Amino acid sequence: MGAALRRTAFSPNIKERRDYSCAVFDGAGEVVAMGDHMPVHLGSMPMSVRAAISACTMEPGDVIMLNDPFRGGTHLPDITLVAPVYVGTCARRSVRNNPDAPDFYVASRAHHADVGGAYAGSMGLCREIYQEGFRIPPVKLVRGAKMDRDVLALLLNNVRTPEEREGDLGAQLAACHTGSERLKEICTRYGVPRAKDASTALLQYSEELMRAFLARVPAGSYHAEDFLDNDGIDPDPVRIAVEIRVARHNAPSGPPVSVDFTGSSPQVRGSINAVEAITYSACFYVFRCLLAEDVPATSGLMRPIRVIAPEGTVVNARPPAAVAGGNVETSQRIVDVLLRALAQAIPDRIPSAASGTMNNLTIGGIDPRTGEPFAYYETIAGGMGARPGKPGISGIHTHMTNSLNTPAEALEYAYPLRVRRYSLRSGSGGAGQFPGGSGIVREIEVLVDAEVTLLADRREHGPWGLAGGDPGACGRAFVTLADGTVEPLAGKFSTRLRAGEKIRIESPGGGGWGRHSRASEL
Repeated sequence: MGAALRRTAFSPNIKERRDYSCAVFDGAGEVVAMGDHMPVHLGSMPMSVRAAISACTMEPGDVIMLNDPFRGGTHLPDITLVAPVYVGTCARRSVRNNPDAPDFYVASRAHHADVGGAYAGSMGLCREIYQEGFRIPPVKLVRGAKMDRDVLALLLNNVRTPEEREGDLGAQLAACHTGSERLKEICTRYGVPRAKDASTALLQYSEELMRAFLARVPAGSYHAEDFLDNDGIDPDPVRIAVEIRVARHNAPSGPPVSVDFTGSSPQVRGSINAVEAITYSACFYVFRCLLAEDVPATSGLMRPIRVIAPEGTVVNARPPAAVAGGNVETSQRIVDVLLRALAQAIPDRIPSAASGTMNNLTIGGIDPRTGEPFAYYETIAGGMGARPGKPGISGIHTHMTNSLNTPAEALEYAYPLRVRRYSLRSGSGGAGQFPGGSGIVREIEVLVDAEVTLLADRREHGPWGLAGGDPGACGRAFVTLADGTVEPLAGKFSTRLRAGEKIRIESPGGGGWGRHSRASEL
């Protein structure tokens, strides 16, 4: 599914950076298989599938589209397509005693470089979700294998780059079609009952492996907190607090682990609010990382884990909160705070903090080659935190993002932009027995007047180290104006640049692990 989406996508953000995810679900909407795509997408996608199942009656050939963050989405640029898979009439009766229920579902999610709103790229500093772009509840994009042109027109008339959006939606449809056909091939080869039994067995097997791991974690209560610099509007830091409670192995029945975010800041005015699906996704990611690589990534992994995210807080915001940065920035800090708490329980398994920000850069304007609007979006990698026994990796996307960069050649071909500098940020990793990875320096010149927006964090406090390691360097951003003046900028801003001016991002390095000494240098 992922290969089909990547090969047929129009935008560099999907075909080059691979900012997409695909998954397979059983007839009850439980995820039974997912690609190694974007962690922030995969853990939250089941909520979108459940929202689609709840809102729509799906017939053969239908495809549901949605991006509503308050119905299982992440932020508005992430559009999810959900398709039912019907294989055999005898199998349909086994799902909730509903003779019309699908045997399986497939879903694809992709980050579209623009979905309208106040800012090109739909990732600007907003105060409510209505400013962030076109919000889509679960609706049928395809009915009986025929595109609903009215629904498509409604979307395309509210975005800056309609041709690119239509092409990327077509790629997502291709991914869903590929998944559906492969599932049918499996059912033809092995039979529907055996395929369904295998799905159930995968869920149970994943659950058993997670329970076996959690039984080895020392019982106790582990607390941690971490902060986002600010919300881009108010200067105050935004707190994320967690308590991970691990029950005794012989405790009464119930989830042996609870992850409680009580004490986190109330939802804020800026666009860094995370919805419940994001917080759940971060928990899924962290606990999945603690298991062996070959453990099936299914919804069974979270059955032994209870997530408590109080409504109205920055980890479970309610409408009309702005949420564009919650998906990309707050998700990273949630991972940081979870790892910081788990380091108290299993210190030999936990790395120091990685860069902790996706450095979301969007540039939009009118392309003089076509006379049409363009919208460039990219996340910029940073340093990985050092690990027990190993240094951190430099210049890599970590944790909730698993994307690549946009190659300079592809970027300059697609947009009126020029990459002036692209290098590692020497010395930005935290010192320690094992040093953190270095961040990145990326400088881009705009060749036309353009609107530039940055959503980034770790500008006030560098990524923390562990076991005595030093924190990584904070991130920085600068613009070089037409007269040569270099001006520092905040981590969250929107500005207008004239042709020939440049934006430079210096991403944070990872935290170091272990105490640094002169002997270790020698």
